[in-house]
Amino acid sequence: MQKAASNQNQNATADKTREQIMADREAKKQAKLAKKQKSTTPATTIITEVEQTTITKKLTTTTTTTTKDKAEELLPSMTSATTLKVAASSDPAVPACKTADSIPAATAPGEKTRDQIKAEREAKKAAKQAAKTCKSSASNVESATQKLSNLEVAPKAAASAPALETQDEKKKPALSKAERRAIQEAQRAAKAQAQAKKAAPVSGPPKGAASNVKKTPSVTATVAKEVKRESESPAKSPAKLYPLKAERECKVKLFNHLVCANKDASLFINDARVHPSIARLGVQYSERTIVGSNARCIAFLHALRQVVQDFETPAKKEFGRSLDGAVKYHVDHLHKCRPLAVSVFNAYKQFKNQLTQLPADRPETELKELLGHFIDTYIENQIGKAAQAISSSMQEKITDGDVLLTFACSSLIQFICEEAKRRKVDFRVIVVDSRPFCEGQEMLRRLHAHGIPCTYVLINAVGYVMPEATKVMLGAHALLANGYVMARAGTAQVALVANSYNVPVLVCCETHKFSERFQTDAIVYNELCDPNQLVMNAKCSLNNWQKSRLTPLNLSYDITPPELVSAVVTEVAILPCTSVPVILRIKPDIGY
Repeated sequence: MQKAASNQNQNATADKTREQIMADREAKKQAKLAKKQKSTTPATTIITEVEQTTITKKLTTTTTTTTKDKAEELLPSMTSATTLKVAASSDPAVPACKTADSIPAATAPGEKTRDQIKAEREAKKAAKQAAKTCKSSASNVESATQKLSNLEVAPKAAASAPALETQDEKKKPALSKAERRAIQEAQRAAKAQAQAKKAAPVSGPPKGAASNVKKTPSVTATVAKEVKRESESPAKSPAKLYPLKAERECKVKLFNHLVCANKDASLFINDARVHPSIARLGVQYSERTIVGSNARCIAFLHALRQVVQDFETPAKKEFGRSLDGAVKYHVDHLHKCRPLAVSVFNAYKQFKNQLTQLPADRPETELKELLGHFIDTYIENQIGKAAQAISSSMQEKITDGDVLLTFACSSLIQFICEEAKRRKVDFRVIVVDSRPFCEGQEMLRRLHAHGIPCTYVLINAVGYVMPEATKVMLGAHALLANGYVMARAGTAQVALVANSYNVPVLVCCETHKFSERFQTDAIVYNELCDPNQLVMNAKCSLNNWQKSRLTPLNLSYDITPPELVSAVVTEVAILPCTSVPVILRIKPDIGY
């Protein structure tokens, strides 16, 4: 039986067709190609690329070994059929049962068995899979090496960043307080310029304005560059670092807290809540058409009467409280136009006090009449009758042959001189004046109209005329609680010169100008005026002062200490300056 089976196998091998032989040859070729691909896998090149770190070397070696194992696992399956055939043909000692189980019986010549076709297909698939796995393994190794190199570079960069920051911080010098302030002011100036450009009214660009529109980014860029330069070199002077602000170009740094009159037209036109009489008064205040404590107080009370007459109480509200809010809004508006005089502020306080005392059971028309009557009596008693009382006290001090020296323009001093002329007292007046307002010229005009002989000099010549004077009579803007006199700028100089020549100084002031504020200098509280008013003409040395580092200072008032004042003449009595707190204490009993 065994001999018969071996004879049959020999006959089957001898009777192989041409196609079977060609298939065996192709399988051998594919096996050789797979071996060559195994030998040419980019293990060496991958290792050379990843030689940077030990971690990448381990990874590449593991990936290359896995690819080799996969290829070796695939190749036996690819050549299993051919090896079986070769073994069956070359080894005659193989048992007939094994060969019969592994290879089927030969078929007719020119036909392939089913197992042979499957073996060929599996061989082709295995070759393709081996090529793909080689390529994918190479790409995976390259991506892994790139990730590892990135991970190594990132920590290096992160570690170098704080080192650079610390080096920059070490390089930055410590700035002084003045230098930091200069940098901050420069940045504020740049911000103000940017806001002014944004707030400018937007209108249709004229012809040929396209180039200007295109150039606007460069302007902002230059501003930013200037700010950077300023921050880099803070040791330079602030005047060179940044342009003067429009809102502070009229101020000295020491007086930045003081207020200047506001002449903005929108303040007077665009507010519908402001009464026309108050709007008109605000314009007159800011343009200085109404000057003097008494004149400003009288104008305020007349405008306030118009506000009361035209006021209408809102529904379901009290007359007194609603009118108080409206009057407060109007007073704030006047304060924006020009800081309120002490006389105006005191009159407003008395008006508010009267509002709180209004009866609630009377009609609105009667309440308005009561307020109107209060305003009339206040003007009559506190300004008119007070002036008459002061004048009667001063008539006893003015005698024939007196030479009265006065400064600037005061309505009370004018009234006293006119009364003395009416009494036919032989005296003359020296009017001392100062720039920029030259109010003494108005005083000279009024006295000359009444036939009073006058002499007019400027304040720089007061030392030459002071020996001729027998009395110095001065007006006052306010009398402070510590006895200091607040009056037109230049009053303290005149009082100082009079004290040096032993000439008595009499300050004429009504009690409604007394203030509870304490002040020993003209810096804490004052009013700024336009410095351009100090420029006389084009030939003046102050002309074009904005282009230089000079900033003129134009203050409205100065402070005269009580040591330079002989007495204060009021409607109550002739008192020393130190008696002001006593007048403030008994003032409610005087009556308004």
